[in-house]
Amino acid sequence: MSKTTRATQSLEKLGLKFTVHTYDYDPDAASIGLQAAEALGVEPARVLKTLMAEVDGKPVCAVVPTDCEVSMKKLAGAFGAKAAKMMRPADAERLTGYHVGGISPFGQKKRVPVAIEEAALGHASVFLNGGQRGLQVELDPNDAVKAVGAIARALVV
Repeated sequence: MSKTTRATQSLEKLGLKFTVHTYDYDPDAASIGLQAAEALGVEPARVLKTLMAEVDGKPVCAVVPTDCEVSMKKLAGAFGAKAAKMMRPADAERLTGYHVGGISPFGQKKRVPVAIEEAALGHASVFLNGGQRGLQVELDPNDAVKAVGAIARALVV
């Protein structure tokens, strides 16, 4: 597995400090994020999942703890929109250039607005997908916000 992806290159280009972690990705896991947390021996609240959605028909990225569910109402509100829905997996892959299970908020093919669950900022470090299945990057959550120009809002149910 290559530890260099568009996501890691994006973080390096910004001069941000991060650590790369690999694990055995299980495509049959009930929750890919929870499986990653378990494999890495990290509490699920620190492993953030990257979800691609649409608010009022426009693409956005939501980053929330893997043990939580994003609230579509809160996600729409975070962007001043009326409605939000999850993006179809094929559309998410085409837009980001990553495969489902390996979608990172960093280094996406097309830059879209990003919202991160504000509770994640309370951790010293968080884990996000590094742009490949079985690859996570650990970094300061504030650096993650800076890297993608994210807004921090309450997004979970």
